[in-house]
Amino acid sequence: MNSARPAEALTLSQLPLFPLQTVLFPGGWLPLRIFEVRYLDMIGRCHKAGAPFGVVCLSEGSEVRRIDPAAPPSGDGFAKEVFHSVGTLAQIEHLERPQPGLMMIRCRGLQRFQVTRRSQLPHGLWMADVQLDEPEPVVPVPEHLVNTRSALQRLLLSLQERHPDAMDQLPLQAPYQWDDSGWIANRWAELLPAPVELKQRLMTLDNPLVRLELVSDLLEKLGLDGGP
Repeated sequence: MNSARPAEALTLSQLPLFPLQTVLFPGGWLPLRIFEVRYLDMIGRCHKAGAPFGVVCLSEGSEVRRIDPAAPPSGDGFAKEVFHSVGTLAQIEHLERPQPGLMMIRCRGLQRFQVTRRSQLPHGLWMADVQLDEPEPVVPVPEHLVNTRSALQRLLLSLQERHPDAMDQLPLQAPYQWDDSGWIANRWAELLPAPVELKQRLMTLDNPLVRLELVSDLLEKLGLDGGP
């Protein structure tokens, strides 16, 4: 961490969390359909204040709060929710209310954070104190990984040609950072047909070049690297 930055800028207290069965990467885009009471109020407040919320990946439990018939009488009766301690801030970029009790939002991933303390409110919403990671440095794409970048550029072009009327719905959105190893690695990691546990490990890697190397290896195994 850069010690020149004020300490208070590196922490957030009482950040609302949204545990999901997916991984949000910095710079990524995430559409969400909100209908649970615990999230409707939270999303409305965040949107009004222009404040982010935290997305964390579930390691146990469901995105929708469920009654657990096997829960002990001393508990709250709901199924257990367990999530990883490293997540990503999500900024609401678009919100629609197509009907009462339903929100459709699109979020952009900001920077990563580490959960230092967590608690669950009576209606099920998770709150946390978090420590923010420094934004990743831009690491240029090395020559031996140019094919990985080229393959992503070809994929984007193909998507744009096939869906010219739904450009704002594509998984790859501007600004495109074609000479940033971390940005390219993150976009591929979002798109790859890989288990969420693997995506979580990729997201938590501090070295963007190592992340791109690993993604490139996965692409090669899948025959998607675009190499000779």
